[in-house]
Amino acid sequence: MLKHLKATKGWDDKNVLEKGFTLVELLVVIVILGILAAVVIFSVSGISDRGTTSACKADKQTIQAAIEAYRALDGHSGTDDPNSAALVPTFLNETSEYHTWTYTAHVPQFTAIGDCA
Repeated sequence: MLKHLKATKGWDDKNVLEKGFTLVELLVVIVILGILAAVVIFSVSGISDRGTTSACKADKQTIQAAIEAYRALDGHSGTDDPNSAALVPTFLNETSEYHTWTYTAHVPQFTAIGDCA
C-alpha cells in the first residue's frame, strides 16, 4: 500500500505532516488497542483465583501426607493426632496459611482460612 501512495502524483510535494495519519485512523487504532487491552485484562483476572484454589488444595494434601508420615514413624501409633507444632519441624516447612485442622475419631477435619474455599 505504501508503494501505491508513493506512486501518486503529489506525494513528493507533501510535507511530513501531510504524509501522516489522519485523526480517524489514529482513533481506529486506539479503539482496537483498547478492545485488545480489555480482552487481556478479563482473561488474566481469573488466573489468580485459580492459583489460590490450587494452592489451597495442594496445602491440604500436603498436610494430610505429613499427618500420615508422622503416624508411620516408629514410636507413633496409627491413631496419634499430631498438631501443627509436631509437624512443622520435621514434615512441613512452615505452618499452613490456608488450613487449620482438628480430629474427629482420629480423622483430620480441615477448616479453611481466609480466601481458601
